[in-house]
Parts: sequence; C-alpha cells; structure tokens
Amino acid sequence: MNITSLRPKFIKYTEPVASFFARLGVTPNQVSALAMLFGLLCALAFARQYFLAGALLLFVSAVLDLVDGSVARKNHTESKFGAVFDWVADKYVDAAVILGVGFSGIPIISHLIDVPPIADFGIVGLALFGSLINTFIKPVTYAEIGYTERIAGKIEDPLEGVGFFGRPETVLVLVLGGVTGYIWIAVLLIAVCTNLSAVQRIYYLYRQYS
Repeated sequence: MNITSLRPKFIKYTEPVASFFARLGVTPNQVSALAMLFGLLCALAFARQYFLAGALLLFVSAVLDLVDGSVARKNHTESKFGAVFDWVADKYVDAAVILGVGFSGIPIISHLIDVPPIADFGIVGLALFGSLINTFIKPVTYAEIGYTERIAGKIEDPLEGVGFFGRPETVLVLVLGGVTGYIWIAVLLIAVCTNLSAVQRIYYLYRQYS
C-alpha cells in the first residue's frame, strides 16, 4: 500500500479547482506546465534556503499535478501526449527540488558523523537517483510486459500498490521537511526509502514474471 493507490480519493477534493480551470478554458497541458513552474520555483527557494516558502510552492505544484487529469476529463481533451508530458513534468520537478536542497549547502549527514561536506551532496545524489529509478521502473514495465489498457487517460498501473515509497511520499516528506525546518531529514529519508522501494518493485516483478 502507498499513497499513489489512494490517488482517486485525493482527486475528488481537487474537483473545484479542476472545474475552475475548465471554465477558464485552461488546457490540461497548461496545468501540467504550471505545476512544473511551481515546482521549479520551489527548487529555487530551497536553493536559497527559503524552505517554508519552497514547501508551500511544492504543495501548490502537487495539487496542480492532481488537477490536470481532471481538467482533461471535464473538457474531454485527454491525449497520449498529455499523459507523457505529465510524467516528464513530474520528474523535472522531483529532480530540481532535490537538487535545490543540495545547492542550499545545508549539512545532511556531515553534522551527524565525521565525514567531509561532499558526502552531503552524495546523499542528495542518492536521493535523486532513487527518485528517478523508482519511477523509471514503471514505463519499462509497461514497455516490456505490454500494458496498454487505459483508465482515466493513463495506462493501467501494474505497480499501483507496490513500493512503499513513491513520488507522493517523496513530495509529502519534502513539504513536511520544509515546513518543519528538517529538510535534511527529508532528503535522508528519500535517499534510503526510494531505493528500498525500487528494490521492492524489482523483487515483485521478479516474483510475478520470472
């Protein structure tokens, strides 16, 4: 079980926002671009050590990420490109936000153990790698196993409930880290948990399809 599997429950709370964008004639891709813009602004805020502001910007980005699909359904403008662009925008946001923390220069583990400061950026790199590979497993699975059925405009996800730490957990931890001032704990958790979650998904696929 993970937050991704609860996505439909969260989406219903964003319906008023989706209806607002739909009435304005905003396209789903424009909403996705707006979500990416707020995510990149979060990365900039994190890099300047404005962690509370960055957390709020990332929260707005996450809400908009839930809204784009609803706008597409309301306007009957679902497209395969839109689904792809949504994935790409999400990964740009994830990578930029984690790098933003890295460029902020705050200590992550160097203030806990006697290691050079470069080790902090190593943890950031591990968090970035885990975040990307944890998601990369999904399109590889679609391509190699051949999932094509679409639900609400997106390919049915065989890994929907597999992996205890995905993108929603990553965003939630970063928002909480920014709000509380413990952003270093957030990055450390992401570095460990995203990679463990990737291993969990690989093991699941091995058991199912080997």
